[in-house]
Amino acid sequence: MKFKDMKYERPDIASLGEEVKELAEDLNNAKALAEAITAVQKYLWISDYFGTMRTLCSIRNSIDTTDEFYEKETEYLDENSPIFMASINVFVKALLDSKFRPNLEEKYSKQWFDLLEVNVKTFDEKIIPELQEEASLITEYEKLCASLRVEYDGKSLNMSQMGKYLNSSDRAVRKEASEKTSKVRQSVEDKIDEIYLKLIDVRNRMAKKMGYENYVDFGYLRLGRTDYNSQDVKNYRKQVYEDYLPLAIKCIDEQKNRLGYDEMYSYDIPMFYLDGNPDHKKNTKELVDAAYKYYSKLSKETEEFFKHMVDDELLDLEAKPGKSGGGYCTLINDYKTPFIFSNFNGTMGDVDVLTHEAGHAFEAYTASKESSVSDLWFPTLEACEIHSMSMEFFAYPYMNLFFDTDYKKYKFKHLSEAITFIPYGVTVDEFQHYAYETPNVTKEMLKDKWHELELKYTPWKKYDNDPYLERGNRWQAQAHIFSTAFYYIDYTLAQVCAFQFLLLDRENHEFAWNKYYDLCKLGGTQSFLNLLKSVDLKNPFEDGFLKSIVKDLEKVLDELEIK
Repeated sequence: MKFKDMKYERPDIASLGEEVKELAEDLNNAKALAEAITAVQKYLWISDYFGTMRTLCSIRNSIDTTDEFYEKETEYLDENSPIFMASINVFVKALLDSKFRPNLEEKYSKQWFDLLEVNVKTFDEKIIPELQEEASLITEYEKLCASLRVEYDGKSLNMSQMGKYLNSSDRAVRKEASEKTSKVRQSVEDKIDEIYLKLIDVRNRMAKKMGYENYVDFGYLRLGRTDYNSQDVKNYRKQVYEDYLPLAIKCIDEQKNRLGYDEMYSYDIPMFYLDGNPDHKKNTKELVDAAYKYYSKLSKETEEFFKHMVDDELLDLEAKPGKSGGGYCTLINDYKTPFIFSNFNGTMGDVDVLTHEAGHAFEAYTASKESSVSDLWFPTLEACEIHSMSMEFFAYPYMNLFFDTDYKKYKFKHLSEAITFIPYGVTVDEFQHYAYETPNVTKEMLKDKWHELELKYTPWKKYDNDPYLERGNRWQAQAHIFSTAFYYIDYTLAQVCAFQFLLLDRENHEFAWNKYYDLCKLGGTQSFLNLLKSVDLKNPFEDGFLKSIVKDLEKVLDELEIK
């Protein structure tokens, strides 16, 4: 079914909640396994229906944030979803306490039950007001960012559309575009500070209500992290700083020498070649056609998947007025189908979307055929990103389909940026830990901390007298900090796992692809570390892991560099 034909209707949350509570009673009173399974299946149907309506509303609201109907529906769902969660919690507790639990775990997977236990630990009716406030603040931030406009080049451009100028081969254009972007962001600096301080407060309040010292451990549980904790992540950040950072610094130093600059500023970081970055020179249709050829060549499974995405119009890719920023892949449960949202801006990032977000989509499309539990079609977030980032690397041999002449440039730039991303990712993570662990944190303290962490992990960033960025405000543009606390480290964990697929693919493509496809089929039926173990990938938390891959990455980078 085409996306436009998927019907949205406001879910009757009160009625659905009562049905779920009745199913909890049915489960408690079940005399036979078959009766318990029937109750679970009915619950899954209701849960999928509600999830489908929420997702359809979210997608259509992000496509056009000015649409009053979906704006009001989003407000309704933000306000009432926590109430529905209370009913879900009643059923989940009955499921966890069921005398048929061993049989149900065998049928639906132990991981699902582990995740449900986490849900019980992170939800109680007493935190509904905080959950509602949190959802409202996130929506406020997203709407505020979507409303920002930069008057440039005779046009009124949103932040995604400014990417074309921020990546210009003309240094003067990059500098001017960066300054104008900063001035627009500075106009809402105080408002964003206010939103984030409120988010810190409301998240810490809900954690304390649930018996936690602050939001850190509670936030980890909300992300379904069942087999590692904040200390594991802290040790991982330590490895990044001690064992990995020198490789990233080398990449930046070589970039500076290649450009021939005496001093490289933040607006120069996107520029890799004096004669210009890789340019796909294609419109949206041509890029999608190129992606279709890529997925048709990669495997029969990816060909079937991408044909479905195109035929059913499940890609909304172009930036336009009123559209929310950024990009994502989500899943529409009742239709067992992914949806990809993005804002093409004429840069090589457009190509990344068609590999990265499609990696998410292919995994979910694949996993939905393997399990009847939609909660398990995506794994936890750090594992999700392995599929997307690895798909980017599998595309390397096919880059000539996207770039007529610049495909060699693309591969080198792409890998270089993947390498230098890791230190930025841990900057975001350590900043968030500081935000939630520091009592009575102020906006000035947050800015000072961000500045300190930039000097530690990304010492190459210099802002050329840009007062907004020099005050330590770069974090305000990182939407993940607002929408999903502690999520961002997942990208770095996934990236170092994806590096393993890159290295394997260069040795034996068939072996690497089969391992990747096996990982996709597993979906979310196992925890992060168990998924890695199932397909024989190394654990990124283990001491010495990052040190073990640095030399191999450096070798690949040298091979890809255009001499």
